[in-house]
Amino acid sequence: MNTKILIIGACGQIGTELTAKLRSTYGVENVVASDIRKLENDVVNNGIFEVINALDYNQIEHLIEQYEITDVYLMAALLSATAEKNPAFAWDLNMNSLFHVLNLAKAGKIKKIFWPSSIAVFGPTTPRENTPQYTVMEPSTVYGISKQAGERWCEYYNKQYGVDVRSIRYPGLISWATEPGGGTTDYAVDIYHKAITEGSFTSFLSEKTALPMMYMDDAIKATIGIMKASSEQIKIRSSYNLSAMSFTPEQITEEIKKYYPDFTIGYAPDFRQKIADSWPASIDDTLAREDWNWSNDFDIKSMTAEMFKNLKEHIYN
Repeated sequence: MNTKILIIGACGQIGTELTAKLRSTYGVENVVASDIRKLENDVVNNGIFEVINALDYNQIEHLIEQYEITDVYLMAALLSATAEKNPAFAWDLNMNSLFHVLNLAKAGKIKKIFWPSSIAVFGPTTPRENTPQYTVMEPSTVYGISKQAGERWCEYYNKQYGVDVRSIRYPGLISWATEPGGGTTDYAVDIYHKAITEGSFTSFLSEKTALPMMYMDDAIKATIGIMKASSEQIKIRSSYNLSAMSFTPEQITEEIKKYYPDFTIGYAPDFRQKIADSWPASIDDTLAREDWNWSNDFDIKSMTAEMFKNLKEHIYN
């Protein structure tokens, strides 16, 4: 049976690049991208696209039947900083969209689900350095609470109903291709833009705030990698720790200065500082590396080179 993919939330920060990669991997005709609205972008213009509300079970079911979907990538979510401004809607979107897809898999309508979790599942009581796979999880943000609850439901549906659901806890993701999407780690995207356009940047996190980060190419590689792995390899059905690098605003500034020696940074921590302080500084992802052979390609040095190369070629040419 052919793999037929539905991406829900395809126009978001991860969805945009994931859609392009899935289309090139599985064929344009086998990938259906969808989102709440139709934007003028490559996701919409370069393949099958449908407008869908992730909270509408019937709409999702209709698309799955219409296109004979086997795999669903549920990327729709309200991210950390945005979710704090609208907790009730964040909970509704993040949880009920997941229930819809889990229940469709339980009913035998789809074979496999990818659902992203996040380092936001951890909290201020979690060990911050080299955070283990199994540890204290007391998230203090709406986003983190919804992701932790989602992890438990994924594991439950796998154990009780045999639903093949796979998940990774994304660290902060850095991409040249899409604008920041309302996350606490987004300073690490914006800072590259400001280095080119303004020569200075004001960080909403303090200079010593270390957070786990990953270049988007690695995140896409991990997402497709875990879905391609055999069911036997996936031993964790809540969500896998995933890591590539950790750095502070101070450290990323040093890398940027290798390209823009006159670049300056200032600090004006806001409400996002409290969120960042509740998250790990570094992540232990040994089990992902052992179970399904995860490995990252980018560190802070190679990522910075790629960011400036692509931004200058595609955005500021």
